[in-house]
Amino acid sequence: MDSSDLYRDITDFAHSTPTWAQSAFEVWTEYGLLLFGLLFTAVWWRSRGLPGGPRPVALAVLAPLATAVAYVASEVVKSTVDEERPCRAVAGAAASLIKCPAVGDWSFPSNHAAIAGAAAVTLAIAVPRLALLTVPLALLMAFSRVYVGVHYPHDVAMGLLLGGSLAALVVLALAGPIGTVIGAMRASGVRAAVWFTGPNRTRQDTPCPRNVPGCRLP
Repeated sequence: MDSSDLYRDITDFAHSTPTWAQSAFEVWTEYGLLLFGLLFTAVWWRSRGLPGGPRPVALAVLAPLATAVAYVASEVVKSTVDEERPCRAVAGAAASLIKCPAVGDWSFPSNHAAIAGAAAVTLAIAVPRLALLTVPLALLMAFSRVYVGVHYPHDVAMGLLLGGSLAALVVLALAGPIGTVIGAMRASGVRAAVWFTGPNRTRQDTPCPRNVPGCRLP
C-alpha cells in the first residue's frame, strides 16, 4: 500500500488551515480518546439502572474490554509490519504538526484509529443511537492522525477496520457468557457486585407518571 500522495495532500492542506484549527486538531489527536473513556463510563452507569435482564450491563462492560483487545491486536500487527512513519519516510511532504514519533514506533496500523474504531462500534452496539456521535468521532480521530502528519491514510483506514471489526466480534462472542456472569453477580447479594452490575429490575419496578394507563407505580 502506498498512500504517500494523499498523505502529502492532507498535510499540505493542514498547513494551509488557520492556526486555531491546527491547535484544535493537535489537542484532539492527543487527548480525544479520553472522550471515549468518558462515554464508556456513562454507558456502564446508565446500564445499571435499566430494567430487564443483564444484557445491557454486559454490553457496557464489554465495550472497553473489546476495545482493549483491538488495541493489543493492532500492536501485534504494528510490530510485525514495521512500517516507517511518513513524517520521516515521505520525501517532499510538509513537516508534521506534532513531533514525529521515535524510530521503532511503527506506523501501520494506527493504534489511535484502531481504538477509536473499536470504541465507536462497541458503544453503538451497547446504545445504538450513540452511533450518531461515536462514528463521526472515530472518523475525526483517524483523519487527525494524518492531518498532524504522523500516519499514512492507509494506516488509519486499516486501524478503523481492524479495531471496529475485531471489537464487534468480541462483543458478539462474549455477550452471552458475560451476561450470565452479570446475572450471577446480581443474584449473589454481594454489595459490591450488586453495585457494579445494578440490581435486578423489571419494567414494573420502573417509576412512571400516575396518568399513564397500565403503568404501575412501585
